Amino acid sequence: METNTKYTQTDHLITKITAWIAGLIALALAVWGGITLSELYKYEDTNDAQVEEYINPVTSRVTGFIREIKYEENQEVKKGDTLLIIDNSEYQLQQEEGEAALSNAQAQIGVLESNVETTARISQASQSQIASVQAKLTRAQQDYDRYSKLFKVESATQQQLENSRAALDVATSEFRSAQENYQAALSKVNDIKAQKGVYQAEIKRRQALLNRSKLDVGYTVIRAPYNGKMGRRTIQQGQLIQAGQTLAYIVDQDAGKWVIANFKETQISHMHIGGIAEVTADAFPDHKFKGTIVSLSPATGARFSLLPPDNSTGNFVKIVQRIPVKVKLTESPETLAQLRAGMNANISIKKD
Repeated sequence: METNTKYTQTDHLITKITAWIAGLIALALAVWGGITLSELYKYEDTNDAQVEEYINPVTSRVTGFIREIKYEENQEVKKGDTLLIIDNSEYQLQQEEGEAALSNAQAQIGVLESNVETTARISQASQSQIASVQAKLTRAQQDYDRYSKLFKVESATQQQLENSRAALDVATSEFRSAQENYQAALSKVNDIKAQKGVYQAEIKRRQALLNRSKLDVGYTVIRAPYNGKMGRRTIQQGQLIQAGQTLAYIVDQDAGKWVIANFKETQISHMHIGGIAEVTADAFPDHKFKGTIVSLSPATGARFSLLPPDNSTGNFVKIVQRIPVKVKLTESPETLAQLRAGMNANISIKKD
């Protein structure tokens, strides 16, 4: 009888403890359910989100063999750091050829300027000769007029008149020849000046070609366009690369990081630019990152796909569409350094 009473007290104690535990569990579930319902009422969330960064290719602008590689995989680089060097022997020769061609064109300008000066002096001499020949023509004209008058009064012979006429014709011819020589000298000066314009244009062309050659020489040294971190290395020293070929990828650390969250179309009615968001990455579930909405996609993600859906075929099944929302992470760069592009994330946006 005493044993049965003892067992009954033990069972009663166990039942009481079990009831308390069940009550605590029920209370905890109620609190959790209340918090969850409150969050569902105040927030829109999704786990269809990924961390993004600008990942840009590093390409070559010239063709050549790789002489030296200055970076390693996953190495942090600063803006202007040399990444690799391409053999520039051929481009250096092209630059030297361009410099020689430019010097030759400039020398031709010097020769033309000298010819202009020489021809100008010849034209001045021709102009002076015109004055001398004109004086001779005037004298010959006067002699002819005098002999003509003397011949009329029979004070001069026919031969004297003919001689004066011949001298006048010679002087006239010499005067015309001097004028033509002077005009020819002026025309030659103009021709040389026109040729000078052609050579000046040639100098500009040669200068442009030389500048292009210098650019090609400069392009043989590939530098980091901004502060960032290099990705996988797929090239080797001595490898032949082509202009436009992708050599590596660099992650831009100056542009910041953001999250692209694909919310259901039924969730975006309370979202707007500037809305507050909380982000947790699967890799760091205990840390919440702050962010703000910077843009909402103008169309669903499916509309930007290679083959957008067409619901006019007759076989229509309604599917809830997703709207990409861009959330800029506002934490300090040191805090965001642990996040990597492509990481999965969960995001909650407060309803307004």
